[in-house]
Amino acid sequence: MREVFQMISQVSRSHATVLIRGESGTGKELVANSIHYNSNRSKAPFVKVNCAAIPNNLIESELFGHEKGAFTGAVKQKPGRFELAHKGTIFLDEIGSIEPDVQVRLLRVLQEREFERVGGHKTLKVDVRIIAATNKNLEQAVDEGTFRGDLYYRLNVFPIYMPPLRERKTDILLLADFFLERYADENGREVKRLSTPAIDMLMAYHWPGNVRELENCIERAVLLCEEGAIHSYHLPPSLQTGRESGTLPDLSLEDAVAALEKEMIIDALKNTRGNITLAAEVLKTTVRKFAYKAKKFGVDYRTYR
Repeated sequence: MREVFQMISQVSRSHATVLIRGESGTGKELVANSIHYNSNRSKAPFVKVNCAAIPNNLIESELFGHEKGAFTGAVKQKPGRFELAHKGTIFLDEIGSIEPDVQVRLLRVLQEREFERVGGHKTLKVDVRIIAATNKNLEQAVDEGTFRGDLYYRLNVFPIYMPPLRERKTDILLLADFFLERYADENGREVKRLSTPAIDMLMAYHWPGNVRELENCIERAVLLCEEGAIHSYHLPPSLQTGRESGTLPDLSLEDAVAALEKEMIIDALKNTRGNITLAAEVLKTTVRKFAYKAKKFGVDYRTYR
């Protein structure tokens, strides 16, 4: 990610077209935001278009605008997204989903910075920076003939690859802490941290939905948590099904209860700085029972002083 940040810093100062690659949920839109707001176009419009969310028969009108009467329902002239982004930046998300006929018009904008509205004849000039993003394999799409090679090379001036979360394990805990603090503040919760077993579960999961999935997971856990710390049982079932995701060992009921007891004993000792009397009070048990359980699980209260 340090390499990604360095590339963002380098390209922000230029006017180059940027192509952001990566799986869904890796933060491609955040990279686009960062490039625009750190560029000399930061005070100008930043227009975002999700190409996959617009029907094929409407995407030309959305991007390039239309004249009155250009088609049924076109009751007045409408400027397109490129016009709205004049002097600023346009972010074309899911660029790999656009149809070949629109690709031809997009190529012209990239080359000449000019276009006509749908149903119009007047050529419009725009000064706009283009940032595109995709989770598709564009090289394969070019080979298959579904994506124009000349458009691909025009877009691929400065590629930035966003690695999936499973390839940046060291970021998981940092991101989880960040989201925990954010959603605790937003929802007025007194949740301060993640328990050790919860951290282990987050680190073991393969995160197919990447950072977006992690964010949703932590938000859900904060809403469910009535304590000061998020425990493993606050995390979504998808993280708790060991066989499917490889996130949990196969435990018997007895072992699972023992693991939970040990987790609660350790948490109590952390909260009381190793004071066994206070820790027993936190768990609403006697000092004798607490000491017995701690010894049984090999927990030395002096470690937490």
